[in-house]
Amino acid sequence: MTFDLILRRAGIGSPEPQVFDIAVAAGRIVDIAPRIAGDAPERDLGGRLVIGGFVETHIHLDKSCILDRCKSEHGTLAEAIEQVAAAKRSFSEEDIYRRGRRTLEKAILQGTTRMRTHVEVDPRIGLKGFHAIRHLKKNYASAIDLQICVFPQEGLLNDPGTEELLVQACEQGADAIGGCPYTDRDPHGQIARIFAIAQRFDRDIDFHLDFDLDASWMDLDEVCRQTEATGWGGRVAVGHVTKLSALGDERFSVMARRLGETGVAVTVLPATDLHLMGRDRDHNVPRGVTPAHRLLPYGVTCSIATNNVLNPFTPFGDCSLIRMANLYANVAQAGRPDELAACLDMVTALPAKLMNLRDYGVAVGNPADFVVLDCADCASAVAEIARPLLGFKNGRCTFDCPPPRLLQDPQNH
Repeated sequence: MTFDLILRRAGIGSPEPQVFDIAVAAGRIVDIAPRIAGDAPERDLGGRLVIGGFVETHIHLDKSCILDRCKSEHGTLAEAIEQVAAAKRSFSEEDIYRRGRRTLEKAILQGTTRMRTHVEVDPRIGLKGFHAIRHLKKNYASAIDLQICVFPQEGLLNDPGTEELLVQACEQGADAIGGCPYTDRDPHGQIARIFAIAQRFDRDIDFHLDFDLDASWMDLDEVCRQTEATGWGGRVAVGHVTKLSALGDERFSVMARRLGETGVAVTVLPATDLHLMGRDRDHNVPRGVTPAHRLLPYGVTCSIATNNVLNPFTPFGDCSLIRMANLYANVAQAGRPDELAACLDMVTALPAKLMNLRDYGVAVGNPADFVVLDCADCASAVAEIARPLLGFKNGRCTFDCPPPRLLQDPQNH
């Protein structure tokens, strides 16, 4: 068989990779073996870890890179929503595309090959964000697969005209439907409407949910109930859910079991949650980051994601998911090799499962989408924030970042 590319000595597998060759033809992985004979162009990876690429489940391309347009004095969630709501009134489709492109390109260069971006839809912004990000999706398809999840940031039932716009976006090809119940006068009513739209258009659901530290009540219970009632298990995700970080062991176990049984996935957003939570405390400030790795034994699909980049919700970010996994590991005190490997899973295979990607991973027959990390094993990837060195999409090299080289002073040798 004729190959287009052979990667030599690639580290494959988790948690302890084995070294194999990978052969690529017509954009797909056609063979994985200890030694593959062929005269195709090749790269020797020297045993470095090869993954299917990082998978970003929760980012906001449409409102990234707007710090210069906002004034954040208190750093609260309410202030962030207010500031962005004011700023987006002046967004144009071209402006959204330009800022989104800047952020998307960063993500690609950081090794992200699949992404779900949340895009705001309401009567103020209309479908500008949806149209701009749809153009990005088309123009960057050779480097990244992009899902668009439209959602109402400022409410649904309390914002007339928003539901009609969400429906229009679904009619025009939005990949998923989201919600933000805590901004609505009737959170459970919003949840019900989002499920109804999802069923009408056969879309997955991704909620912003329970974004505070008052664990006396949770909208998560209603999401689980609706998921079970509609048979949408495996197609519903919830992001933030910082209330879970405020639960004691017994209640946490009960909720974890419920999530696993109903098939509701959880995305933690460490940078944003750390930045916004606990602002009312002047000492012993809570971390506010749900310990997602503790949900995994209950069968809950979990991901670690970026959320916002350079805006009032998160005034920093470089779109590096391996750095985000490392941040999570630090915050969650997840330092054992198996815990670190689980953190890598939560930015690769598990978010691919959350997004119902059937063709993800380094396996024969899958698209030749993979990223080479400058490390030899999964735990080291997270512990050392391993650099992405090389990326491929459908067998085509999308970026090449050689490892830095220390330049020695010849006088010292």
